[in-house]
Amino acid sequence: MLVQKNHNFAIRCSLIAALGGFLFGFETAVISGAEKTIQQLWVLSSFWQGFTVSASLIGTVLGALVASIPAQKYGRKKVLLVIALCYVASALGCATSQAWLLFILFRFLGGIAVGISSVVGPIYISEIAPAKIRGRLAGSFQFMIVLGIFIAYLSNFLFVGSGDDSWRWMLGIMVVPALLFFLLLNFVPESPRWLALNGQKQKALDIFKKLGENDVANQLSQTASNNNQKPEVLFQRKFLRPILYAMLLAMFNQLSGINAILYYAPRIFEMAGFDKQKAFIQPIFIGGANLLFTCLAMLVIDKFGRKKLLLTGSAGMIIFLALVAHAFKNGAAESGYILSYLIGFIAFFAFSQGAVIWVFISEIFPNAVRSKGSSLGSSTHWIMAAIISWLFPIIVESSAMGGYYSFIFYSVMMVIAFFFIWKFMPETKGKTLEEIQLELERK
Repeated sequence: MLVQKNHNFAIRCSLIAALGGFLFGFETAVISGAEKTIQQLWVLSSFWQGFTVSASLIGTVLGALVASIPAQKYGRKKVLLVIALCYVASALGCATSQAWLLFILFRFLGGIAVGISSVVGPIYISEIAPAKIRGRLAGSFQFMIVLGIFIAYLSNFLFVGSGDDSWRWMLGIMVVPALLFFLLLNFVPESPRWLALNGQKQKALDIFKKLGENDVANQLSQTASNNNQKPEVLFQRKFLRPILYAMLLAMFNQLSGINAILYYAPRIFEMAGFDKQKAFIQPIFIGGANLLFTCLAMLVIDKFGRKKLLLTGSAGMIIFLALVAHAFKNGAAESGYILSYLIGFIAFFAFSQGAVIWVFISEIFPNAVRSKGSSLGSSTHWIMAAIISWLFPIIVESSAMGGYYSFIFYSVMMVIAFFFIWKFMPETKGKTLEEIQLELERK
């Protein structure tokens, strides 16, 4: 990443904040290794199994909905510190639970941490990142998400043969990165834009200088001018465009089926005919592809822009999701191709929706309602994730054609997403947060 030397501090702060994304990704994917054991342990029907997996997502929805309140009142940094502790408690609680309801409670707590993290992490990074490298720095949050997913799949594979309690080790190991996140957060500053919004202009000025802003006085002036508008209510006519852009992009992100694949990857491969050991190896390849193509997207997001990446990704996902559906329809004859098709899908998802969503949602709203707008976009994302993840085991266990029905639906949704992005999505690359808002107001 070629950046000015005086941007090094902004990069370090962004990477520390992005560790919340690592925990987000790890918590999202780690359940895939434990879900079938848990179903057998507590003798759960497909409905209650879907609920058990989705309990975290229900917490995530709640966390995303309320995230804007503490983030606006107490600041971005303090909220990140609290969610780091929530991750620690969730990991320990899930790993030691002896009762199903207690397990659900700690999964729910972990979900709350993910929901708040998905709002506050990208907001913090977007507010400290210089405009020229904001896409890459905000994209570091997504990079950490997919790194967390990859490490979760890898640790699941390493623990799978360690006895009846292997699932407890899978879930409990998250306490290590959670504690590291908490410790490192003590070395980052508060968001200068939040400080300016709350009347602490001198502190904001000092932090803008440390972050390497070229024209600090002008940046503070733009921030203050934007803040002076004081639009405290999100649902106003003038915010209709960013609200719709954020909500629709968040919906299409999950209608691709990404979380169903991440949460149920070993089950999907067992459905395709792989034995248990191989069913745990295959997700590592998916996680690796996710990581690789997210890195590629981060390198070009500020060059090619958000819209081109989204269009390219949608086209690729349409094709590969249709191929997965076709493979499930034809059964054993094509089951061997499912890994390559899913890797193709993950590559295009990571290069587009995966890399862009948190960047775009965090930059499309003006300063005074950014936390509320990001909360809306994130909660929309997680509501859809909960619905998709809850329904997936019900659909695939209720019909021999369940796999086909699921993936053909995801493919059709990506066709609709392509036309939405092509016709309506704005481009935000290379613009300050204040410039983006001015352009939307002119429209």
